[in-house]
Amino acid sequence: MTLVAGIDASTQSTKVLVCDALSGAVVRRGRAPHPDGTEVDPAAWWDALQTACSAGLLDGVSALSVAGQQHGMVVLDGNRRVVRPALLWNDVRSAGAARDLEVELGGAGAWADAVGLVPVASFTVSKLRWLAEHEPDLAAGVESVVLPHDWLTSRLLDRGAAPPELVTDRGDASGTGYWSPRAGSYRTDLLELAFGRALELPRVLRPSDVAGTTAAGVVVAAGTGDNMGAALGLGLGPGDVVVSLGTSGTAFAVHDAPVVDRSGVVAGFADATGRFLPLVATLNAARVLSATADLLGTDLAGLDALALRAAPGAAGVVLLPYLDGERTPDLPAATGTLSGLTRASMTPQNLARAAVEGMLCGLADAVDALGRQGVVARRLLLIGGAARSTAVQALAPSLLGAPVVVPEAEEYVAKGAAAQAVWALTGKLPEWTVRVAQVHEPVDTRAADGVRSAFSAERDAAIQRWRDRDPR
Repeated sequence: MTLVAGIDASTQSTKVLVCDALSGAVVRRGRAPHPDGTEVDPAAWWDALQTACSAGLLDGVSALSVAGQQHGMVVLDGNRRVVRPALLWNDVRSAGAARDLEVELGGAGAWADAVGLVPVASFTVSKLRWLAEHEPDLAAGVESVVLPHDWLTSRLLDRGAAPPELVTDRGDASGTGYWSPRAGSYRTDLLELAFGRALELPRVLRPSDVAGTTAAGVVVAAGTGDNMGAALGLGLGPGDVVVSLGTSGTAFAVHDAPVVDRSGVVAGFADATGRFLPLVATLNAARVLSATADLLGTDLAGLDALALRAAPGAAGVVLLPYLDGERTPDLPAATGTLSGLTRASMTPQNLARAAVEGMLCGLADAVDALGRQGVVARRLLLIGGAARSTAVQALAPSLLGAPVVVPEAEEYVAKGAAAQAVWALTGKLPEWTVRVAQVHEPVDTRAADGVRSAFSAERDAAIQRWRDRDPR
């Protein structure tokens, strides 16, 4: 049996799957947590990987690949040492820098035309501008910038007499703000616009390329971003749209042509196969449910039970769940709001229902945005920690407007990285079976329309309110 390993270096933890290269069956698993926060010393990711792979987890593995959280800024000096803790995708302090960059290039449309996305706080290009402006002494020592998966890949490679070449892939590179999916090349002029000078950038490998080998001779694939890894792990086909409910919420699909959304709502990423991955992201997803469960003094199972005892619309209670600010809509300074409370409606059941509905309505907006770019959802694949919620599964089809398939619970980002490892090892991307656990059809679409209408009214009011406070 030939074994491969897929590594998911996500926001909250490192997960490792060791799989049979032929069937994709998971043979062994490892996991280790990451520190909390929006900036992290990359050494913590390396420590977590060592912990997750302890006790011989990688024994007999022939190839491996890393899929990492997108956008994180890892800046290195001339000796490849980390200059400062990495700023993660969910660090919103660069929101002002993103707005400035948008204006300096000529607006949202100019950015979308150039690199398929419009700067927001999440993207690497915005974080580089923030660093140059707010920490100029540290910025002066920066010689190169890489992404989390790039940094981990470089640590895995045999170092020999000199540090290995810095490499990345087109999927993760497309989330920086200075690599164009349409042109297939870096826009170094945009990097210099952001940082003020040129930096060394990792070479972009082709999807099946080998990055190198470990000191033990294990083949290391190019790696990719976490959303691209999930697309590989799920084996996405035409008409499949993924709704992922993890720390962030995302809706994405594999597409044959690059997507250019001049509004900036849909990010026109590349995928890890040579195609494209239009994606909409929200900052708030699974943790909306856990925070509401904590507020109500229960656990997630208890939250499900409460939510399912309430009627659709939660008796007029609406939660706008911008608990960590928001990325879509672009309101990094926003906070959540709870409206429609009366003595009659203010019950644990309605609060629980409003949390589930609010989280899903944000993702329903994301699915609609993909549709406006020609990405039509024939079915939705629901993944991520919150996808296991019985309330989410019950409400999602009607609110999202399409049949919902819940694949068998698995770490699909790590599974996709393992598939990429097979590709690098054999020259062929495997076609592994994805087992379906449940299928849910839309039920009460009229009630769902009312829920979405109430949510949209609160969303639009919040957009106006927060933009009035920060007119830039």
